[in-house]
Amino acid sequence: MLFVAAGWAMPRSAFANLPSPPCCPALLTLALAGGPLQTLRRLLDQHGSSADALAAGPGGWQAAGCTPAQRKALAKPDADAWTRAVTWLDADGHQLIGWGDPDYPPLLRDSPNPPLALFIAGDPMRPWQPAIAIVGSRIPTAGGRHIARDFSTTLAGCGLTIASGLAAGVDAAAHRAALACSGSTYAVIGTGPDLAYPRHHRQLQAQIATEGAVISEYPPGTAPRSGQFPARNRLLAALALGTVVIEAAERSGALITARLASEAGREVFAVPGSIHNPMARGCHRLIREGATLVTHSADILEGVANLAGELACALQTRLQTPISPVPSGQHPAVTPPDPDYQRLWDALGYDPTGMDLLIERTGLTAASLSSMLLLMELEGKVSSAHGRYTRT
Repeated sequence: MLFVAAGWAMPRSAFANLPSPPCCPALLTLALAGGPLQTLRRLLDQHGSSADALAAGPGGWQAAGCTPAQRKALAKPDADAWTRAVTWLDADGHQLIGWGDPDYPPLLRDSPNPPLALFIAGDPMRPWQPAIAIVGSRIPTAGGRHIARDFSTTLAGCGLTIASGLAAGVDAAAHRAALACSGSTYAVIGTGPDLAYPRHHRQLQAQIATEGAVISEYPPGTAPRSGQFPARNRLLAALALGTVVIEAAERSGALITARLASEAGREVFAVPGSIHNPMARGCHRLIREGATLVTHSADILEGVANLAGELACALQTRLQTPISPVPSGQHPAVTPPDPDYQRLWDALGYDPTGMDLLIERTGLTAASLSSMLLLMELEGKVSSAHGRYTRT
């Protein structure tokens, strides 16, 4: 493992006795360097690849603005952190997606201060799917939990992925509801991907990783620290089409997520509550500041339609499945050239068809069908009403 640049070569001793990772070793080195993200992204942008960025050597790192601590970490990665990361990455379903990787989520790439890399347990394409972030109080009322479950179930049934932060309260209720209805969900966490916080969510985190994805910008072994959770919130806000806040006190972390969502150009929705409920004050403040007041999931679907279309275009490009605009009054004769899409198209008719029947006809999962149906709806090929789908 030797990186060579003009006049400089990284010594083999820097990686002596370190296990080989299943991913690009240069990317892992950059991901473990820590420090300001802007300098590492600048280094990558200047040199085009993680290998060339690492091969730029101390002079190139300094020119990109890397701090002394970053330059030290790039020259010789911490052995314990490296070994923990490699051990985690060796497990099935674990990936490291870098800034230059084509699978890096497009909405996150275009957001303020995106991470250099993502450690993902589960489906690496899950953060590409149109998602709604549902956040709120860690100690919600029974009514707040009910709203979180209801919105999550309804939105997942419409083909949207439910994103949240795996915290206690509203977050956990939203994740569990999506899983219970065989919907799509992912969690963005503020620790290393191998740690659960709170600890009693370890089983829930494992289930989300198996059926969806758990996403972290922090390397394996990173313990929970207070400053990491506001940083985590910016990822959650950027990855989702919009953020729904359900019960939040005036100093709630959910309000940070909402602010970051607004700064990233995403929609912010707030559920109103009783004027006597202290958990509703944060939502009322958001509404006063311009958030969309929502009482039904239909309000959310209408609010995110435009951004969902942009994401669908990016996903189609990534899958090399071109979108052909359909002239007004005309109907597509075929679906995208993908066998799963063809099966779904054949299963659809001009009479409304429910999800259970589509699952039976196609043999595909509810989560896969939901994402495919949403893309087809955005293309104008399918319409939906009351959980049933038909060709247009």
